[in-house]
Amino acid sequence: MAELLLEGIKKSYGSVAVLHGIDLDIKSGEFIVFVGPSGCGKSTLLRLIAGLEDITGGRLSIDGKLVNKVAPSERGIAMVFQSYALYPHMTVYENMAFGMKLGKAGKAEIDRRVREAAEILQITPYLERLPKQLSGGQRQRVAIGRAIVRDPKVFLFDEPLSNLDAALRVATRIEIAKLHERMSDVTMIYVTHDQVEAMTLADRIVVLNAGRVEQVGSPMELYHNPANLFVARFIGSPSMNTVPMKVETGGASPRVTPRNCKTVEVDAVIPEAAAGAEGTFGVRPENLHVVGTDEPPGSVPVFEGRVDIVEALGEVTLVYVDVGHEEPIVAKIDSDLSVKKGDRVTLASRPDNFHVFDAKGLAFPRRSAAG
Repeated sequence: MAELLLEGIKKSYGSVAVLHGIDLDIKSGEFIVFVGPSGCGKSTLLRLIAGLEDITGGRLSIDGKLVNKVAPSERGIAMVFQSYALYPHMTVYENMAFGMKLGKAGKAEIDRRVREAAEILQITPYLERLPKQLSGGQRQRVAIGRAIVRDPKVFLFDEPLSNLDAALRVATRIEIAKLHERMSDVTMIYVTHDQVEAMTLADRIVVLNAGRVEQVGSPMELYHNPANLFVARFIGSPSMNTVPMKVETGGASPRVTPRNCKTVEVDAVIPEAAAGAEGTFGVRPENLHVVGTDEPPGSVPVFEGRVDIVEALGEVTLVYVDVGHEEPIVAKIDSDLSVKKGDRVTLASRPDNFHVFDAKGLAFPRRSAAG
């Protein structure tokens, strides 16, 4: 088991700062996922943990030991890259055993570890095959198996599924989740740009933006209680609808008016002094319902406009409604509902589904959560 402590981690390339002081406490056995847009620094941070890049500033400790200057091979870490990087002339068995052979491990020990890893990953029937005889998902499992045989304290995954097609990504994602269950004492850190991977795999998600941590929390914490506008828009698919708003009243009965919309009460702690201030109102597509259909009790109308686009996805339908803003409001509704382009609709939701942010983009806390 391994606990990682990152204190003020910085990384610069010359005069260009990439990471601006990252603080994280990663517990033993946790599955942590780094997410964020391209260029946010998530892969760089992973490489710093692995020792593949030098830390410009701050402290990185593993199990209480400072490892800033410790070689990658001595950190107890195994890394799985985006590319499989398998030796094409070696069998699956030889690929998995290669690192242990270089480390002068005994033949019996190598065989035991390779076969144990193959059993965990369900690739035992393929041990005598060459990489070219495997599917993409099987090759990725071999790359993971090559890391497992090293018996690491920490697993690092750098976008391991991005080269797979959609079906293989789902299947391999499930295999990684099962791997974490079987190896629950091993700390895993996983980098991805795919929030579905993050939401389904992580114990906690670290949302990065421009080299800084925006929020750390469980998947549902980030989904229900984003700390700011960036997290609110980044987590969730389709992303949260956000529109400018004006705070009408604070205090015991906070009410806001989203632009071109009806005034609504919100489940938020808004100080009375904020009355009249500008901010941002948000609601997720899956929390919006078409008035006149099967609405949840307590729903209140918010948006009214004309349907521009209807995307029938089978299980659900995405409806894009023009309410007079630059961007349409998106509602994710039941596929059985009859809504077509050109219809005038009113969209409603419950007040506890509304999110409100101040002029700086920081979330007003929820009254229900505070209570």
